[in-house]
Amino acid sequence: MGSSQGSGTQDTGDARAQRPEQRRQQAAGGSYSFVRAPQPRGGAIASMIGYRVTDGDPFLHRGLPSPALTLVFSLDEPIVSGESAAHAESARAYRTEIVVGGLHQRPAYVRQPSDQAGIQLAVHPLAARALLGIPARELTRIADEGSDVLGSQASLVREQLCDQSGWAERFTTLTDFLRQRAAAGAERGSGVRPEVAEAWRWLASRRGTGSMDGLARHVALSARQLTTLFRQEVGMSPKQVSRLMRWERAQQAVTSAVADERRPDLAAIAVRCGFYDHSHLVRDFHQYTGLSPTAWITEERRNIQAGGHRNGEGWQV
Repeated sequence: MGSSQGSGTQDTGDARAQRPEQRRQQAAGGSYSFVRAPQPRGGAIASMIGYRVTDGDPFLHRGLPSPALTLVFSLDEPIVSGESAAHAESARAYRTEIVVGGLHQRPAYVRQPSDQAGIQLAVHPLAARALLGIPARELTRIADEGSDVLGSQASLVREQLCDQSGWAERFTTLTDFLRQRAAAGAERGSGVRPEVAEAWRWLASRRGTGSMDGLARHVALSARQLTTLFRQEVGMSPKQVSRLMRWERAQQAVTSAVADERRPDLAAIAVRCGFYDHSHLVRDFHQYTGLSPTAWITEERRNIQAGGHRNGEGWQV
C-alpha cells in the first residue's frame, strides 16, 4: 500500500552489510525516516522497511499498485485505509493493526496521521500459500485484517515489535516469525503449479515486456489455460501482472531521478521500460496513481527524498 516510513536504528551487527539502511529527512511538515532491512536473496520477502513520521501534516496517501503483496505491522494506532479517497475518509474505512493487501490495479488510500510508525513488507505473490496459508487470489481487498489471515500469533508478534526499541531487533523478530510460517507451509505441501511459477519467472526476466503468445508457448499451454491457472493463483491474468511489472520499473526510474534531484525524462523512461511512447506511460500513471506523473511527483516528493517508494524491489526474484 505504498511507501513505508521509519525511524533511527539501534543496530548490533558488526558488518555494514548486516545493518539496516537508514534514510531520514526533516521537513516543515515533519520528520520522515525510513530504515530498510538487509536485502534478502530470493524467497518470499522482496523487501522489509521500517518507517516513522513525527509531527507530520495529516494527509491522504496513495498506496501504489505493484507486483508484490503488501504486509504492514503498525507500531502505533490502527492503519485507516480505503478503496477510494471517499472510502478512506468515511466511517466504513478499513481499520487494521496488521494489513495484508492483495494485488490491485488502482491506488489504495491511507489516512496518514501526524505521528506513525510501522514495518511494511513486499511479499512475493507465489509465496502466499506457504506464508499466508491461502493463494494470493483470496486477498480480494487492499487491506485485509492480518490477524484473520496470519492467526492470533501475528498479534502477539506485533505486540513484541511495539515493545522492542531498535529496528534491527524488530526485523529479526519479524523475519523469524515469517520463516517459521514459510517452513510450516512447506511441510503442508502448499506449492504452486510449476507452469505458473515458470510463467512468473519468464515475465519477470523480461520486466513486463514479453508477449503473451510467447509466454504461452514457453510454458506449453494455451493462452486461455495459462490465464485460468494464473488467475486461480494470484487473482490477475498474466497480462495484468506483466503491466504491473513494467509500470513498477518505470515508477522506480521516476523515483530514482526525483531522489537524485533530477527532472525525470519521461520519454526516455517510457522507451527504456517498454512502453509504446510517452503518452502510454502517462496513461498508466493515471491508472495506477490517479494522477499525472507531474502531479504525483509533487504530492510524493518529500516521501521520495526521504527514501520512500522503494518497497517492492526484488519482486522479480
